[in-house]
Amino acid sequence: MEQIISTESAPQSQPDTATRGVDERALTPGSVTALLVTAALAYALDLGSKLVAVSRLEGQEPVAIAGRVLTLQVFRNSGAAFSSGQAFTGVFTAISAAVVVVIARVAHRLQSLPWAVALGLLLGGALGNLTDRIFRAPGVFRGHVVDFISVEHFAVFNLADSAIVCGGALVVLLSFLGTSLDGSALQDRRDRSIRAPR
Repeated sequence: MEQIISTESAPQSQPDTATRGVDERALTPGSVTALLVTAALAYALDLGSKLVAVSRLEGQEPVAIAGRVLTLQVFRNSGAAFSSGQAFTGVFTAISAAVVVVIARVAHRLQSLPWAVALGLLLGGALGNLTDRIFRAPGVFRGHVVDFISVEHFAVFNLADSAIVCGGALVVLLSFLGTSLDGSALQDRRDRSIRAPR
């Protein structure tokens, strides 16, 4: 009888909801893979487009895509994205390298697919322009970036610049929504809402 009473009255342990959420996030597969695939795709598209632009457009008349609004014409840019800050080539090279290092350091914390895509775009874009800085004239770490997409009354840029801008915008959006690298903020709010008394 004592054994029966003891068995019936003993509370059954239930996994804490927050703990379960953390465990599920820890088992989320593919975030680092998504980062690497996104970065590789952005880098490959940027590198390939620059090779084609240099071989077919450099020294030629601008190619009109949408009248004068959008044209293709090669410019060698010693500055940052969208041809800005052309007197600080070495500084922008260091910044690109720092972006790559920072993303590599935080990658192990990734459990959020949107963050993986955002960081992958930033990484691919930074590597694309960093490749130009290292391997193009006039010299190592001083190379000029190939820009070839010209928008009237705006700027001349490349696909790496576009990837950086899109990745940065996504980072701002995710930060505004309160989503962290491991995806915990959204899950924690959901857990607290489930546990809150009604």
